[in-house]
Amino acid sequence: MNRILILDYGSQYTQLIARRVREAHGYCEIHPPTRDLAFVQQFAPKGIILSGGPNSVFDPGAPTADPGLLDLGLPVLGICYGMQLIAHLSGGQVRPSNEREYGRAEIAVRENAGLFAGFEPQSSLTVWASHGDKLDRPPPRFRVTASSVNAPVAGFQHESRPVYGVLFHPEVAHTPRGGEILHNFLFGICGCTPDWTP
Repeated sequence: MNRILILDYGSQYTQLIARRVREAHGYCEIHPPTRDLAFVQQFAPKGIILSGGPNSVFDPGAPTADPGLLDLGLPVLGICYGMQLIAHLSGGQVRPSNEREYGRAEIAVRENAGLFAGFEPQSSLTVWASHGDKLDRPPPRFRVTASSVNAPVAGFQHESRPVYGVLFHPEVAHTPRGGEILHNFLFGICGCTPDWTP
């Protein structure tokens, strides 16, 4: 079954992620990040999306994920906090920033593959950013797929596993080409078929 599992880290946009998936005729469910690996395997999603959220990965009691989630072989997309969490769990250098980046930002796309399939390499993209922590360098075996003046790592993907992250919100209208990025994840990476209707 074409199912996408969305783990909700408290973003105001989590419902919007689900709406975008459903508008693309994909089936999805939102669950709390406390779901264990046994639940995830039983749910048998085609892919997993880790939402954004208001926390810093350094906050005491900040929601986390079982690192084993990244070893299931399932495509994973981390959005904002979700990306920082992937980086944190995978040995990347996340650091608290003194100022939150919030609002429109311009990113440079580094490659036209994966999430950015169909994009011109080195093209500039307007996105909606909302994050506090900074990612100075990607985790080992991850490569940078997008960057901006304020965020040297605005997008990354694992060299051999289908694990991706973006430091902006592709689900909001303020990211004009965000729908293409989500389509690339759902259909190009997860291999879903757009056959679900409400």
